[in-house]
Amino acid sequence: MTGRSRGRPASTDKIDRRTAILDHARAQFAERGFVGTSLRSIAREAGVDVSLISHYFGDKSGLLVATMELPVNPAAKIALVIADGPDGMAERLIRTFLESWDPHREVFSGLVRTTLGSGDAQAPMLQLARNILVTSLSEVLEGDDRELRSTLIASQLIGLALMRYVVKLEPMSAASVDDVVRSYAPALQTVIDRTGAGPSALT
Repeated sequence: MTGRSRGRPASTDKIDRRTAILDHARAQFAERGFVGTSLRSIAREAGVDVSLISHYFGDKSGLLVATMELPVNPAAKIALVIADGPDGMAERLIRTFLESWDPHREVFSGLVRTTLGSGDAQAPMLQLARNILVTSLSEVLEGDDRELRSTLIASQLIGLALMRYVVKLEPMSAASVDDVVRSYAPALQTVIDRTGAGPSALT
């Protein structure tokens, strides 16, 4: 008699468990938001051990990204961008953003349209921007106003995506990555570098 080894789930079991995790995660993120959702509650509803979620998706950020079924992993891209600190971050951020999404313009356009049209504060893209991009930037920027500046940076990137992929405003929509970086990075770097005692430092 042949069969799989004890303790090793069949491939179909792996698919079923992974699908169950994603289904329950998607539902909880939509209902409770990123902060209000825990890996333990997802594991409990999916009927799996929490360690299996970590095995498949790493952490909660990775799980959120997986529920969105994106062609790239923005959490991983952001981590690479901020790893070298604030110096030159604007150029790295814009270049990484455009080089990641330009090949998938229609996917990103659909994501932005869905998010803006839903009016849902817990829309996955907004959770991604708020809880991954803004949080990651806040951890590396300096100054008491870093949370405000992190939000401003995120809004600039979302605005760039809106104009380039959804509205398709020319000539920016067709501009090369190098041209956008060269023209846009200095202004964004100013926000990254600006430090002060509070919001008044930006005025």
